[in-house]
Amino acid sequence: MSREVERTEDGRHIVVDGRRWRASDPAIDDDVRAELVRELMAARRAVGAGSRSSDEDAVASARRRVQDAKVALGERGRAWWEPPDDEAIVERAVATALALGRARGAAGESAGEVAHGEVVRVAARGPSTSSSVREALDGHRDLTAVDAGGGSAGDRRYRVEPSPGGS
Repeated sequence: MSREVERTEDGRHIVVDGRRWRASDPAIDDDVRAELVRELMAARRAVGAGSRSSDEDAVASARRRVQDAKVALGERGRAWWEPPDDEAIVERAVATALALGRARGAAGESAGEVAHGEVVRVAARGPSTSSSVREALDGHRDLTAVDAGGGSAGDRRYRVEPSPGGS
């Protein structure tokens, strides 16, 4: 029951029922976009389920998941068409790692693991030499670095490890 979505002339927004919404970043690979959308939809369903059961903690957790997925897709946070600064890249990298890891963990794929390189391709829209991304991912409470056998940041993998009462 998918409806036709109108795009603005510049492609930066979609129009649904007369309202403009920021479009997803078109530079995201289709397979990664599909995983992020799958996580977004699961998180939205979790918001509804938590609301119906009056579980405020579940609703708050699900809303964090929605936020992460939307930031990863480029629908929130720094606009994807604007040049990102390090802070915006780090925010999007962490959101991408969390959202992809959750999507893969829920699907039973790769134990919820995400490669550093694919996170950087989404967050920085290309290769990045910024050590701040690796530092942010290494230091995040819900991510655990997994030895991928290589020594470079591009070989590094992360697994989502939700903290108690967290994501």
